[in-house]
Amino acid sequence: MRIVVALGGNALLKRGEPMTAEVQRSNIRVAAQALAPIASAHQLVISHGNGPQVGLLALQGAAYKPDEAYPLDVLGAETEGMIGYIIEQELGNLLPFERPFATVLTMVEVDPDDPGFQNPTKFVGPVYEKDEADRLVAEKGWVVKADGPKWRRVVPSPMPRRIFEIRPIKWLLEHGTIVICAGGGGIPTMYQPGAERKLVGVEAVIDKDLCSELLARELDADLFVMLTDVDAVYMDWGAPAQKAILRSSPAALAQVPFAAGSMGPKVDAACRFAAATGKSAAIGALADLGRIIAGEAGTTIVAGGTATLYHAS
Repeated sequence: MRIVVALGGNALLKRGEPMTAEVQRSNIRVAAQALAPIASAHQLVISHGNGPQVGLLALQGAAYKPDEAYPLDVLGAETEGMIGYIIEQELGNLLPFERPFATVLTMVEVDPDDPGFQNPTKFVGPVYEKDEADRLVAEKGWVVKADGPKWRRVVPSPMPRRIFEIRPIKWLLEHGTIVICAGGGGIPTMYQPGAERKLVGVEAVIDKDLCSELLARELDADLFVMLTDVDAVYMDWGAPAQKAILRSSPAALAQVPFAAGSMGPKVDAACRFAAATGKSAAIGALADLGRIIAGEAGTTIVAGGTATLYHAS
């Protein structure tokens, strides 16, 4: 099968962990152990989050004068290269020497008129106490929003329209390469309004799950898997009667409210992929990846039907 696996941010950096290279390498090493058996049996494409990493680079850039700081599209490209390098190395240490890898810096087109530019929602960088967040708003002109009990910077998150590197990614897959691409939702770009085919970077962050869904769809993937820090999608999450969903459909989940900052985008992306392709999308924990692919763990979403099945208690 051709499988697209989207690594959640917790696969790189868990909440509260220091943003050091060694901590991230250690987490990616664990992820590689789960990915290696899949790579041995299937065509594999890996995407990943990069919110904390982009935020850290932005903070480092704050040491420069305002007009010298690198924009978010450039920081996104930097993190794609950094994270892809570590994934290649750690996964390569577990697979046969002759298996090729490639990290593809992935430009993704967005619409300059996307409403996401009017309402920043995407969290980047570390969390702050309220007083510190207020100071940064005053000093840097940031927009901040609550993230649990803390505060974080938010930036625009326009919808992905097109992945420019889709043809070389397909070529690499057809030649047996494990491809790491579309990291952090890809590098946001747009055609400059009023210019003749002039592509420019954008100060935004594309949702990684929606971009990974577009990637999986355009690659004609057989399965799209999003890995997160919970073992499944839950109905009535946090309530005494919460139930883990084993299998459902876009129609059955359409009217169910899920948290906008966590599970909501993943369920949305899974439903989009299943409805558009008639194939399966799945959500679950990294440690369960093999069983998720077998349909024994996590939550699988398929088109057709309305019944929802639950995991046994």
